[in-house]
Amino acid sequence: MRLTRGADYGTLGILYLARQPHDRVVLISEIAAAQGVPESYLAKIFQGLAKAGLVRSHRGARGGFSLARSPQDITLRQIIEAIDGPLALNRCLDPREGCESSPECPVHSALAKAQQTLLAALDSVTLHSLAAAPLPA
Repeated sequence: MRLTRGADYGTLGILYLARQPHDRVVLISEIAAAQGVPESYLAKIFQGLAKAGLVRSHRGARGGFSLARSPQDITLRQIIEAIDGPLALNRCLDPREGCESSPECPVHSALAKAQQTLLAALDSVTLHSLAAAPLPA
C-alpha cells in the first residue's frame, strides 16, 4: 500500500495551515509555495478537504483557507481518507468493494488485523502533534 501524491500534498498543505495563527486565512498560493507543491493540484485537493469539513474555504478579496476544526480534532487518517477515500490493504477490506469469500478466507483475517493496526496508528496522530514537531533544518 502506498499513499497517493495527493494525500502527501494535502497533508503538507493542511499541516502548514495548522502552524498558522488560529484565525488566519491563507491563500492557496502561499501554502503551495511554502510546501513546494503545485498550486493548481493543491487547490483541487483543498476542495476535497473543505468538502470533508477539515478546512474552510473563504471567498472574496480576503479569500483563502483556514482550518475548520481544532488541530487536536483532526487525525492523519481523516486527512488521508478525505483525499484518497477509505484506506484498505486489499480490495476485500475496502467497504466500497468487499469480497464474498472473506468470512472463510484466512488471508482476509490476517489482513483485517493488519489494517486495524494501521488505522489505529493513523487515528492516534493528530494534526496538532504533527504541527508541534520540529521543522527539518
